[in-house]
Amino acid sequence: MGQLLSRNSIHHPPQVLLIGLDKAGKSTLLARLLTGELMETSPTVGFNVGTLDLENNGALTIWDIGGQSSMRPNWKFYLEGSKALVFVVDSTDPARLPEAQKVLRNVLREEYLRGVPLMVLANKKDLPNSMTIREVSKHLDLVNYQDRSWEIQGCSALNGMGLQQAFLSVEKLIKKS
Repeated sequence: MGQLLSRNSIHHPPQVLLIGLDKAGKSTLLARLLTGELMETSPTVGFNVGTLDLENNGALTIWDIGGQSSMRPNWKFYLEGSKALVFVVDSTDPARLPEAQKVLRNVLREEYLRGVPLMVLANKKDLPNSMTIREVSKHLDLVNYQDRSWEIQGCSALNGMGLQQAFLSVEKLIKKS
């Protein structure tokens, strides 16, 4: 005889918030992760969401929220229930890193993100003028985030480099927290 499952016993993948400044490559990154292919994207107005099946049979529900300055006040509506924050930066754009640092600091002050693990993805590492992981980390002042687990990894949304590994690491950070 079959077993009835209550709504609460159904397993939902952990919710992961994917944010960063506009033009960092978040939507391209999510599309690459979900389809394995490079897809044409446009600036996100609102959000994109998808469930990423990981190679270890785990899964994550990823919310990609628009990064334009006019959209950032809306981020707070997506924070509740997030098990990890993935912050994407354009590693070829040092001029915007001070803005990224300020935005990251402000969002991590939100009550719903207290103690939530952080993964910083230095995107566009396939380009010759990209900054090193150490440079990005220093610009974002990551060493001072001692109230949570965090990692930084290089990746390329264009060719997929580092994406699967990064989200396997996100899953491990969630399990440790």
